[in-house]
Amino acid sequence: MATSPELTSIKVIDDKLEIVNQLLLPHVTEYVEINSVEDAYDAIKSMKIRGAPAIASLAALSVSQHLIRALRATPLPDFLASPDSLQTHTETILAYLYQSRPTAVNLGAATRRLTKTLHDGVAAGKGVLKIAQDLITEGQLVADEDVGRNKSMAKWGGEWLIEQVKKNGEPGEGLNVLTVCNTGSLATSGYGTALGLITYLHETDKLGKAHFTQTAPYHQGSRLTAYELQTLKIPSVMICDTMVGSLFQHHKIHAVAVGADRIARNGDTANKIGTYNAAVLAARHNIPFIVVAPISTVDLDVSDGSEIPIEHRPPLEACLVRGILYPSDGKVEQAQVMITPAGLEGIYNPSFDVTPAELITAIVTEKGVAVKAEGTNEFDLSHIV
Repeated sequence: MATSPELTSIKVIDDKLEIVNQLLLPHVTEYVEINSVEDAYDAIKSMKIRGAPAIASLAALSVSQHLIRALRATPLPDFLASPDSLQTHTETILAYLYQSRPTAVNLGAATRRLTKTLHDGVAAGKGVLKIAQDLITEGQLVADEDVGRNKSMAKWGGEWLIEQVKKNGEPGEGLNVLTVCNTGSLATSGYGTALGLITYLHETDKLGKAHFTQTAPYHQGSRLTAYELQTLKIPSVMICDTMVGSLFQHHKIHAVAVGADRIARNGDTANKIGTYNAAVLAARHNIPFIVVAPISTVDLDVSDGSEIPIEHRPPLEACLVRGILYPSDGKVEQAQVMITPAGLEGIYNPSFDVTPAELITAIVTEKGVAVKAEGTNEFDLSHIV
């Protein structure tokens, strides 16, 4: 199934770079032009674009755009005077972009990848223009490689789940899967991670229904996942975040599939706030809990979840909801409203929580599926990274 144009989070034509403004979805589809590294930083920080792979893609593509335009300028900018000046300039840009949302390890992986290309070029004695072109190519590859690996991990995870269900004496079809947040084409360069697994099950006629949480306070589930599932015509059911336990009590759910913003060496996983709640409830009901994320999300330098930095969003964001006025009377009018008393103090608003490895059944990357050795609560991720 091809990715629908309306589900493309990033559009690139030569040096023209656009993103869909996810703050306005699902009611308004507006593409925002990115004309500078500063524009990319703002889009990531303000969550006009979100999802760890998509963030990394935009950051890398903005560097490519910056260098493409520099090479076409007359005269050439000063930072293209020598390899050393290019190195200083580019390292400053990469450090700046990394600070936009540091919990998403894919962003760090992308900036490190470009840094390595830069350092390798300088060390090899390449000319400044060749190094700049290498950086452009590498930045574009960060985004281009994403779709293929997403399809690989979706297949790995989907087939693993079907096999587990069959081991339990069930037919391996009509599978109901719960997901949290948004991990589809809007969060990546295409197809998706955990939502990609659901899409794969749908494409192979193995899916019953996709269930998804609203994912407060930013509502990436009710705004974005709902939009993607509706567009792809995948049977789905939305639930409030507080309904997960009730869902598990009263309906047959075969698995929970979520994405990740960072996976520690032992398998502890940081993902959108509310993921840990779902994992605890899944363990209580013996429901497999699957993390689906690219290799770039695994951070082997972090031993466990206690070392993962957790981003806290501005408290005001937890007090606001956005959408369109209802009833609409045929007009689409965006609105943002406050749902709390004005001036409320004492607001706790982390973007992510950490699910311990002991609550995770399987971790899937584009290289395969990792499970814990019997009797242990930690993963050996060596064969899937």
